[in-house]
Amino acid sequence: MTLKTRSGVKKRVKITWSGKFKLSKAGKRHLLMDKSKKAKGRSKYGLVASPSEAKKIARQLPHG
Repeated sequence: MTLKTRSGVKKRVKITWSGKFKLSKAGKRHLLMDKSKKAKGRSKYGLVASPSEAKKIARQLPHG
């Protein structure tokens, strides 16, 4: 029996060249007028998942 990939994770996570998982930050979709310029700037770039999170993501992306 083959393992299925979690399609939600597949859409939200990119794998870097070195094999790390890159995620986007939360808080950039709505209510942006109330957020400071600094807060919007901090969430501009993605972040690399921590080792404990990476283990969970790797389990959900068996063919990644």
